[in-house]
Amino acid sequence: MPYIVDGHNLIPKVPGLNLQDMEDELQLVELLQEFCRVNRKKVEVYFDNAPPGGMEVRKFGSVTARFIRQGGTADQAIINKMKRLSGEARNWTVVSSDREVQAAARKVRAKVLTSEVFARQLQSDLEGAESVSNDLDESLSPDELQDWMKLFGVDEEGDNGESS
Repeated sequence: MPYIVDGHNLIPKVPGLNLQDMEDELQLVELLQEFCRVNRKKVEVYFDNAPPGGMEVRKFGSVTARFIRQGGTADQAIINKMKRLSGEARNWTVVSSDREVQAAARKVRAKVLTSEVFARQLQSDLEGAESVSNDLDESLSPDELQDWMKLFGVDEEGDNGESS
């Protein structure tokens, strides 16, 4: 059963992740990649506030990251995905603590997990598997790392172009 995840809703529920961190999306994607590997699942993760000119969809193995541009929300994109899936939605699990998203998922008979419950499952599954590397260079190819750095406006020295 594949998962649809409200990324920014999940991040604050996962120990060690923080919405204030510039690499929070990348860190979540890395954890979800390991979750997919361990459980042989697929995940679509949705994030609000895509940077202007950035990629809207990016594949990371079994994880598809969808970045929603200004004017839209991850919640609405997930609800729209549920409507498009229609009867097939019963084969998906939606991870969100947003009541509107949960209601839309239940309406099409998708399974619903709150972000808190999924975060505990994620942590438990990953603790039971091999330890997850915190070094992004080990789990991403140089091209993937470069794409993420461009997406979030970070140069090779780790600066985001802002002056202090």
